[in-house]
Amino acid sequence: MALATPCPLCIFLHFLLLLPFTIAQTHIKIPLGSSLTADDNNLFWASPLGEFAFGFQQIEKDGFLLAIWFNKIPERTVVWSANGNTLVKQGSKLELTKNGFLVLKSPTGKQIWVAQAIGSGVAYAAMLDTGNFVLANQDSVSLWESFSEPTDTLLPLQALNQGKRLAARYSGKNFSKGRFQLKLRSNGNLELYTTTFPLDAANYVYWSSNTAGSGFQVMFNQSGSIYLQAKNGTILSMLSSKPSSTEDFYQRAILEYDGVFRHYVHPKDDGPDTKGWSRAWSHCSTSIPSNICLSLKEETGGGACGFNGYCSLEKDQRPNCHCPNGYSFIDPNDVMKGCKQSFESQSCDVDSKEEDKFYFNTMENTDWPLSDYEHFQSVNEDWCRKACLGDCFCAVAIFRNGECWKKKTPLSNGMIDPSIGGKALIKVRTDNSTSDPKKKYDSILVVIVSVLFSSSVFLNVLLLLSALLVLLHFYKKVKASQQIQVMPRMNLQSFTYSELEKATNGFKEELGKGAFATVYKGVLSLDDSNLVAVKKLDNIVREGEQEFKAEVNAIGRTNHKNLVQLIGFCNEGQHRLLVYEFMSNGSLASFLFGPSRPNWYQRMQIALGTARGLFYLHEECSNQIIHCDIKPHNVLLDEFFTARIADFGLAKLLRTDQTRTTTAIRGTRGYVAPEWFRNLPVSVKVDVYSYGILLLEIICCRKNFEAEVLEEDQMVLADWAYDCFIDDKLILLVKNDYEAMSDMERVKKYVMVAIWCIQEDPSLRPTMKKVTQMLEGTVEVSIPPDPSSFISSF
Repeated sequence: MALATPCPLCIFLHFLLLLPFTIAQTHIKIPLGSSLTADDNNLFWASPLGEFAFGFQQIEKDGFLLAIWFNKIPERTVVWSANGNTLVKQGSKLELTKNGFLVLKSPTGKQIWVAQAIGSGVAYAAMLDTGNFVLANQDSVSLWESFSEPTDTLLPLQALNQGKRLAARYSGKNFSKGRFQLKLRSNGNLELYTTTFPLDAANYVYWSSNTAGSGFQVMFNQSGSIYLQAKNGTILSMLSSKPSSTEDFYQRAILEYDGVFRHYVHPKDDGPDTKGWSRAWSHCSTSIPSNICLSLKEETGGGACGFNGYCSLEKDQRPNCHCPNGYSFIDPNDVMKGCKQSFESQSCDVDSKEEDKFYFNTMENTDWPLSDYEHFQSVNEDWCRKACLGDCFCAVAIFRNGECWKKKTPLSNGMIDPSIGGKALIKVRTDNSTSDPKKKYDSILVVIVSVLFSSSVFLNVLLLLSALLVLLHFYKKVKASQQIQVMPRMNLQSFTYSELEKATNGFKEELGKGAFATVYKGVLSLDDSNLVAVKKLDNIVREGEQEFKAEVNAIGRTNHKNLVQLIGFCNEGQHRLLVYEFMSNGSLASFLFGPSRPNWYQRMQIALGTARGLFYLHEECSNQIIHCDIKPHNVLLDEFFTARIADFGLAKLLRTDQTRTTTAIRGTRGYVAPEWFRNLPVSVKVDVYSYGILLLEIICCRKNFEAEVLEEDQMVLADWAYDCFIDDKLILLVKNDYEAMSDMERVKKYVMVAIWCIQEDPSLRPTMKKVTQMLEGTVEVSIPPDPSSFISSF
């Protein structure tokens, strides 16, 4: 419900406070060519009053974080960071280059992060006393600022605009992205939601402002009030208010790792009695939601405390995670990861009769909502206990007001609160009947050894086994040495199958599946810092073998920021596997076609990055590469949402003296160029066609073919886009996308580029070099002809 509209004078004064501080306040110019190095010297760029600093902070022994922090208080509290997902090693360097790019590189020179300035002409950088770090031109106009790319924190005078979000860190000392986000959607609704961790897609909204159609901007004003306002300045929702001047107090609002948005204050006069950051208690709520334990009831996901855990709200309004009796934390240092069962589950063998080996631990006012698989009414507690005890699938029964719910593991959304009522009956194996499989195997082994020692042939058997082991070890070494030479002249690591099986935890977590292969998530180091994607060919058939060779040959010699990097491979016996760097934000398909529309600027950068990657494959490789299967599923996004082309399994290499090749139809329906179906020789122009379809999908945030649309003429995106272009109705393509609607000149240019790319006649399609130049604005885009005009003349 909207609050009263402020008086006109108040609105006027409010907007005065929001005038760009990149112009109004003094600043120290950091000249082009300046740099900082991550080391023990702890050098940084400070704001004029020294209240904020920009530089490297060492995060225990894990590495260095490029960050902005409060510089005049002992905590050195971080308010913004660039590389939370990828801490850098000592010796890494941040450089403000001569051409105006702010670039973070590893000690080996690998680019980790870059500030994407809008336009050109960066003249200097500055750390402002507002906590905003800016890249500005000669006229002191900001071309990039940290305030526009927040991480988990808002500061006074900072706004959260439509399409922008705060992403909670993983834990208090782990700055990588966690599973909670706060976003002001393009429809004006402010939402807190969980993500499909480790991906970024929205999963479950657990708090909403309910301001769809009216919310315009979240403001944190100089008086310490945080509110959601409409476009005309009307306050729609007051999120928090601390009636104290920012002249006396430092203030910050943060989406914390437990999923709660909180407002904090800290006296600037840091005397001996100062207790650090304190909650900004006021008549407004300073914890959103007020009870995270009760708010999280997601259908997929573990809730506030992970699977099998349960959440209780402490006196300071912070959630506390626990494990029920019979369960223990998976990781005591990360209690939100959930709990594991500490006893052997009940056997489902009909003859086991294990009911007498289990009892119930009773917990009042406790529940794991949405974990039910059976529900009974008009029963008593004794009936509920017996029903769960006689059911091997039942891990917990909830009894409340004559109703009984059976639940099986893993349990989700665990919570304890007086408002819940009833009781949880947690089934646990009795201590004296705990079954230890290891002890069983040890007993069997003792029996076998005893029998062998009692036999006269034991010594002969032992000698024979020793000889076989020696021969087997020698055979494996010879085989491995042969396999390492399969891919010569490439800097790739050769893995054994057992190494990759261990890295993927037995190929447990599936990331995706294709015609010939399945991709699994893996880690190559014990500290989970080196995540990889392991592609395992499912069936070693002729096509699978060809895909393996094509992908290794194609990617092994490439090196470009818009391509997924191949790390290594396994070629052991019948096993064919490829190891790639892990892309934390998943595929472009899930990004474009998810529940929320990505912002227009990100989509522009992804379109340009994909074009640059294809330009590299087509013209800058030693061997020209035709990808043959460009589509949203094969464009992945790293932690900075940089487009990275993946899946070269269908790639076709051309010799330097070749421009065309003849091959069987490849690719994915809807993205395949017409010449594939006409048995004509194909060239790099087939990728140009696929890119044109992809570009239209990026512009419109919809799939190329959608049968469920209301208007029949809108089913095929390429046809509809051309009709809208001819009828001068391009605004229909980006309807309700207010960022794109305010940039219709660029929308038109991108649509024209896409139409050129999807021409039926391959000779009319531009090269990817020209496509890149047109998108960058260095080459004019002429009016394209009807894409299907080639059909009638064919």
